[in-house]
Amino acid sequence: MSGGAARTEGVRGLWRSLPSSRFTSRPGYIWYVVGTVCIGAFMAAVDASIVNVALPELSRYYHASASITGWVLISYLLTLATLLTLFGRLADMWGRRPLYTFGFLVFIIGSASCGAAPSLVFLIVSRVFQAAGAAMLQANSVAIITATVPANVRGRAIGFQGSAQAVGLSVGPAVGGALIALFGWRAIFYVNVPVGIIGTLMAAAILPRDKLTVKSTTFDWWGAIIFSPALVALMMAVTIAPHVGWTSPEVLALFAVTVVLTWTFLLREKRFRAPLVDLRLFKSGVFSIGNVTGLLSYLVMFGVLFLMPYFFEKVSRFPSAVVGLLLTAVPIGMTVVSPQAGGLADRYGSRVLTTVGMACSAVGAGLLGLTLTLHVNLIVAVAGLLLVGVGLGLFTPPNNSSVMGSLPSAQLGVGGGILNMSRSLGMAFGTAVSSTLMAGFLVAYGGRMLGGPRAPWVPAVRYSLIILAAVAMVAAILSFLKAGQDQGQGNKVDIPMEI
Repeated sequence: MSGGAARTEGVRGLWRSLPSSRFTSRPGYIWYVVGTVCIGAFMAAVDASIVNVALPELSRYYHASASITGWVLISYLLTLATLLTLFGRLADMWGRRPLYTFGFLVFIIGSASCGAAPSLVFLIVSRVFQAAGAAMLQANSVAIITATVPANVRGRAIGFQGSAQAVGLSVGPAVGGALIALFGWRAIFYVNVPVGIIGTLMAAAILPRDKLTVKSTTFDWWGAIIFSPALVALMMAVTIAPHVGWTSPEVLALFAVTVVLTWTFLLREKRFRAPLVDLRLFKSGVFSIGNVTGLLSYLVMFGVLFLMPYFFEKVSRFPSAVVGLLLTAVPIGMTVVSPQAGGLADRYGSRVLTTVGMACSAVGAGLLGLTLTLHVNLIVAVAGLLLVGVGLGLFTPPNNSSVMGSLPSAQLGVGGGILNMSRSLGMAFGTAVSSTLMAGFLVAYGGRMLGGPRAPWVPAVRYSLIILAAVAMVAAILSFLKAGQDQGQGNKVDIPMEI
């Protein structure tokens, strides 16, 4: 046997000997698995927000316009949303453990490539590669927890995973700003390398081996080829609509492409024996309504996070550092409440918690909208932001737990991918819808985006927030009407796992 073949066989032997019995034999093994998954969820969330503060610096460094530089962020979000469902399906076929571990490796390579990027085009391509790794992590994170953690504590475990994502989204800009100030913009990418190496080693040593239940080994390549551009067209339309207008020829063309490709995709999935997405999943009210309300919840949260900085900067004249500090009330509320909400869902079911959670976010957004004046009351503003975060914290873990608990074992990966894709769409729609509403109300009250008096900004932000509050109430009503939720430890999915 040659030296290369021997090394390859040695690596295979090492992989087959894992996970390590040092972890699997411990009484609290499932929480080691949850902790490992949280690292991936945290990293993927951080890199969705850490680049925002670097965009001006990247524009200066590469001598590029802001619109071109913005693709460093857009390319990541587009790739992430597009690949989540695809990688979820592949994980159901090939195993969640290997794809999750490989995702860390792809993320590390992509991050190092971003840090070393000699040109802006190279950086954007590297971000696509990095997002592919993040998609492997996110598509599998909730599925691995669902497959490993018993139903009676599943909500609590998913609550920790939700907290990791919330913390990642919230600390991204702060960490990014500090790293850029100390070491330059390349550090925001290089910092992922050591963390990713730790995550890779933990995933290999801790995550349980899958006992696959998917009988088909056929991947729906045509379905993937149709689905991916449909989602890209939708995301592109939503991204550019606030800037060029929702009725512009470009946006209408992208929406038309989305409709045609989506219809073609649905026809394909109905007829193919091993579809990328089994449409029968959507016959379950738990699954379909859970994804819709998940999208609406992130639409509300990102809408609030988009609108309030404009109010604080344009009306209150607060510096960026103070604005960032005030906005942390949202992720703090979500982070603190999420694990407790998941635990309560394990005992009492998710229907009440999801309903109360979105109602709480509606109250928070409504409180902000109704109390904003030229002289803002910071205590009330922070309370409103905190209520939005607490509401999301109450809603997300129970909703995710109920959605994943409604899935058959062979569909956990693709179901988790769809769930995360809904969240990504909610983020995009939240920013786009809020931007459009604010701009429309601003023009109606005689204001301008650049310069002009402060007064028109108050109704512009106020009425936009009230509409977001109404969207949150719609999500609360849908959560209440969702059948089969209030079952405590029900909807258990019996997933055979091999340790």
